[in-house]
Amino acid sequence: MCHQFTDGVTEIPPSLPELLSLADRVLQPGFVGATPPDWIRRRLSEGLASVLLFAPNVRDRQQTAALTAALRAENPEVIVAVDEESGDITRLEAATGSSYPGALALGTVDDERLSEAVARSVGAELRVLSIDLDFAPDADVNSNPDNPVIGTRSFGADPELVSRHVAAWVRGLHSAGVTACVKHFPGHGETAVDSHLDLPVVPFDRVRLAAVALPPFRAAIGAGVRAVMTGHLLLPALDPDRPATVSPRLVTELLREELGFEGMVVSDAVEMQAVRARYGLAGATVRALAAGVDLVCLGNRSGEREVLALREAVADAVTQGVLGQERLEQAAARVAEFGAWRRALAAAHPARPASPGLGLAAARRAVRVRLTGEAVLPLAAAPHLVEFGVPGTVVSGEGVPWGLRPALAALLPGTTHTTLAAGAPLDRETLAAVLAAAASRPLVLAVRDAHRRPTVRQWIAALLAQRPDAVVVELGVPHGDPGGSVFVATHGAARVCGQAAAETLAGRRLAVTP
Repeated sequence: MCHQFTDGVTEIPPSLPELLSLADRVLQPGFVGATPPDWIRRRLSEGLASVLLFAPNVRDRQQTAALTAALRAENPEVIVAVDEESGDITRLEAATGSSYPGALALGTVDDERLSEAVARSVGAELRVLSIDLDFAPDADVNSNPDNPVIGTRSFGADPELVSRHVAAWVRGLHSAGVTACVKHFPGHGETAVDSHLDLPVVPFDRVRLAAVALPPFRAAIGAGVRAVMTGHLLLPALDPDRPATVSPRLVTELLREELGFEGMVVSDAVEMQAVRARYGLAGATVRALAAGVDLVCLGNRSGEREVLALREAVADAVTQGVLGQERLEQAAARVAEFGAWRRALAAAHPARPASPGLGLAAARRAVRVRLTGEAVLPLAAAPHLVEFGVPGTVVSGEGVPWGLRPALAALLPGTTHTTLAAGAPLDRETLAAVLAAAASRPLVLAVRDAHRRPTVRQWIAALLAQRPDAVVVELGVPHGDPGGSVFVATHGAARVCGQAAAETLAGRRLAVTP
């Protein structure tokens, strides 16, 4: 890219600084650490327009506020983004579990004012930390209950319901002065593959796409959303060769021209295997920009070397005619316009406090209970609790706590427990030990997406064969009834969802310190 002359001096072509500056404005890296590394500071001081925070960047509120202040000290106009969906996907509360239920719980309650209030409260917490772009809400319609990556992140399987609550979430976040970004266009709900791992295929024709997947995005646009995130999804009915993020047919023609979206288009992280395995980081980045994406999200696995290489790759793509300079300038301008709009949005909405207790109240409203025969609640004695572990995912992160044990033990002292590792095969020795531990006391089985986990279903069947009086608590998508005398569905695994379930079993509420 640079030219080497005979006197040993490297001369930079006159257009190169401009192209590299434009590249800075269309890349959104993450980083490792609770403070900005030097390379992020340098890039911000030279014009990097946006960064994305992940759970490892967040220790507590004070540290996070100091982190964002340090970022803005280098570039006051930097857009600081985060995936704070509430519920199972939380960055601010990854160490404790979320104080708010997720989308499925809110969709189950089906009170748009509640969804809007929860989003407003989440927005208030983000704003006090100087985080101004939330990659939420999830606008996917979870039409495939076996979906491995959406599930409780979606408001439900009904496009009309999802549309109403997506619009409510957008209004709620915006009323807190924080910008929303709906995802994952054109809709990740029907997929059977996690795009972090491979390329999902959306098996919709045009008619079904318009009827099922697109309505929530239309509703979000109608509610004033100014950012849309693309998904790394192959939709053969519209483009049989290119995933949505790198498809002009989907980004430019469908989203912009047909749906009329005029705001900023953000890619899902190009580190994800659905595009990286096919194009590489540079190839995915350039193709996404050429397709009409304005801000390319990288993730936090890429460091200074990768970001510098991507800047050069974008500039090279322009000089080689692969990426039009006008398209790059347009993308950078849209990012700048979005930045100006989000500052105006914050100025129009004075900061307000979050709503303590709102999340728990919402989680309580989302609990559903099925009793069989003579089964009754509350439990008559401290139970033995069996919790079935689930494997961590790239999107949720490792180690976010979930389950009933802390709240149930506080409400029913003497509660004992067994934790089975994710995917633990059924074995008779452990089964006998669990049954012995639960002798003469209630047995509670806490599961998460049992319908998608064959070994968990085997455990449940074996335990219920011996203890048909057992209580099953589902903290994921309640697809099907696993049996048991009592079935409790929370519609999410956030900390408040576990607490609401424990209160249901104990018949009283846990005193919460403000």
